[in-house]
This record gives sequence, C-alpha cells and structure tokens, in this order.
Amino acid sequence: MSAKRPGPPLSPPPVKRKIESTTTNQAVASFFKPASQKQPERLSWRIVNKSLIVGKYAEGLDISRTAVKSSLPQTIAAFDLDDTLIAPSIGSKWSRSASGWRWWHSTIPARLKELHAKGSRIVLLSNQSTISLKDNPKVIQKDSVSLVSFKSQLAAILQRLDLPISVYAATGQDIYRKPRTGMWREMLEDLDLNRPGMIDMSASLYVGDAAGREKTSTRRKDHSCSDRDLAANIGIRFYTPEEYFLGAEPEPFTREFEPTNFLGVLSGEKTAGTADREYSKINTQDIVLHCGSPGAGKSTFFWKRLEPLGYERVNQDILKTREKCLKVAREHLGAGRSVAIDNTNANPEVRASWIELARAFKIPIRCVHFTASTRLCEHNDTVRALNPTLMNPENRSILPPMAFRSFASRYVKPALSEGFQDITDVDFMFEGTPEQRLVWSQYWVSNFST
Repeated sequence: MSAKRPGPPLSPPPVKRKIESTTTNQAVASFFKPASQKQPERLSWRIVNKSLIVGKYAEGLDISRTAVKSSLPQTIAAFDLDDTLIAPSIGSKWSRSASGWRWWHSTIPARLKELHAKGSRIVLLSNQSTISLKDNPKVIQKDSVSLVSFKSQLAAILQRLDLPISVYAATGQDIYRKPRTGMWREMLEDLDLNRPGMIDMSASLYVGDAAGREKTSTRRKDHSCSDRDLAANIGIRFYTPEEYFLGAEPEPFTREFEPTNFLGVLSGEKTAGTADREYSKINTQDIVLHCGSPGAGKSTFFWKRLEPLGYERVNQDILKTREKCLKVAREHLGAGRSVAIDNTNANPEVRASWIELARAFKIPIRCVHFTASTRLCEHNDTVRALNPTLMNPENRSILPPMAFRSFASRYVKPALSEGFQDITDVDFMFEGTPEQRLVWSQYWVSNFST
C-alpha cells in the first residue's frame, strides 16, 4: 500500500538423544587422506540472512559424462521437495533423516537426469518452517538437530541423483517464503542469470503439490496454493506432480484470494469509479473515528483523504497506549483542531471512549468503516512489510496471523445508535504507481485462511 508520507550456519551442541549417523566408510577413508589427494566436496551449504538455507551439489565439478554445454538463454526446471520429489518412507508423517524418505514416484530420478542431459538447470525451492535459524538459546538445541536432519536427508537424496542441483529452503515468514519470489531471485544471483534474456521463461517450469486442489478419493485437500502462486509470480509454467510425472490431466483449483480483483486506478488518475472514495469535512470541528482490521487501508486513507482536510492523526501504533491517544486527542481538540483516530476500534466498548470524548467537547463524531476481509488485510500487511522502500514509509513490521484473527473475533460492525453523526463504508481498492501496482498484484500470502 502507498502512503502519502509519515512525516552462520549453526553447529549443534552435544545432545543426549541419538542422531542417525550418515558417515560412510568412504567418508572415514577420505578424512585420513592428505588434502592434496582429496576430491572437492560435492555438497556445500550456506545460510543467507539467518533465514534461507542454500545447498549446492557438484557445483564446479567435472560432470561432463551427463552434462550438456550450457548456453543462453538457460532453462530452469524447479521443483518443490516434500510430496513432489519425495514422500515419507513409512506412513504419512515426515521424519527428517537420511533414510526416512522414498521417491514420490519411481520415475523421478530418470526424469531429472533426462532434464539435466537436455541442458536444464535443476533447482529445489522448498518452504521448511519447522527449521529455525534465529539466535534463541532456549531452542538452539532443537533447531540445530532439525537443521542437521534436513541436511542429512538432502545429502542422501542428492547423492542418489548425483546431478548438479541447487537447493533453497525458506525457514522464515519473510521474502524467501513461497509464494514470494526471494528464493528464485537468490538462485538467479547465484547462477549469474539475473539479467534480462538469460532465462528462457517459456521453457522453464515449476512443479509442486500446493496447487489449490480439493480433496479426492486418493488425495487430501492441498494445504495451500503457494506453489501454483509462486510459478505465477515468476511467470513460468506450473505443474502438479501428477501432471508432470504421471501425465495426469490438470484438475480444477481454487485461489481463496485474487489480488487483481482489487486493483483500482493508477495514482493521479480520476475516473467515475473513484467518486465514492472522496471524503468531505462537513463540521467546523469534529472527530473522525476509523474502524477496521490491521492492513485495511486506514492510515493510507488518512494521508490521502483526511490530512489534506486539516485533520490531526492519533495512532496507537505510534503512541502505544489508548490513554496516550486520548491525551493527545484532548490536546488537539482543546486547541480547536479536528482529529482522526487511526486505530482499529473493533467494538462498541472501545469506540465508547471516543464517543464520550466528542460529547465532552460538544462536537460531532463520525465513523469511517473499512470493510476489507481478513485475507485482503493479510495481503496488504505482507506487501507493505516486505517492500520497505516501495510501500512502507512508516517502517512497519509484518504482523503475525493472530493479529488479524484477534480483530475478527472482537469485531462488531459500527452503528449510528452508538452516537455517530454518520458512518462511511470504505471498500478497499489498491491505488498506486505502476511499479507499486506490479508488486501488489502478485501473490504474497502462503496459506489458506482458517
């Protein structure tokens, strides 16, 4: 959303629980070899921004027995990991280990080797939220074990394939998490393919199981649509594992939220459809009370509609407490100024304090009601927080999902009987520059709303 202005990898400590060993006789023999006789490591790891795990297998080694000389533009064949390339070896519960997996389908190794032989770059892009890379002494042992387990499993998978493959695993709720494109951009940077024309987008593809499909007799409902959405954000073809590896027909799918349904006019344009977004000052002095979820567009509305009319802003994110908000509002009103209360004001109990303040000053109080849904608000909040230089002038951090659920659980639609002079409904439509519009209209929220 736009606003006019506001003024190293972790090493596991000793643990008592047994960790499955992945050491081989070959590895032991290699340990005692002189450095000059050792082959380069075929698998290396690094951590980016304490969030993204990056693995490279056979990078820079002589694998000419299967490789085709690379030429430009390059074709990228990208895959999700779990329930796409591999499945749990027993039952349906994941257990990260070198042996706790099987191929999702027996044809997968041959298919990937065929792709490599034809010159495609093979990469894995996977969300792995059960791994945390944050510095937290209370959980560092657990997180280190989970990271070691993940690396052990990937080492086993990549050794079985023995192909030059790059792995990117997003562990946080940040720009790297699918459907956001941070992992893709990091991959392009690593492979030096981040300039226009270096990727054959029409031939590149992404395969994943999070495709927005409903439950069938042989498969549970997809947990999200994030893999399909990632491919759409990148601009490459998408396949489910069934479509790509088994030749199945495409299935119907559902997106619970489509950003392009909320695209308004470009900044500076005026059309007939924008008349209802104007707001007029009808009293010499009054209070305008906002009511709406975080991310509903309240602050943007203030900067674009109310500040030009002379309103002073009172915002609890800045002032921290309701008492401080009431104090600052009294000061403005005492000086003859009108104020806009830019808070969520979810229910009558919270709104009553402001209605009483208006009565004390013998002035009207008006309400602006922001109708944006929880999912739309989550989208707005995520775009804002993850694009700080483009749409986050107040440097706001991304909110946890609970912030939106909490508002929804407390929300009561405002009514004139509470004491408002009038209530204006504002249905969210995105307004911004072409650059902002391009970013906002992508898919940003990972999971289905609950």
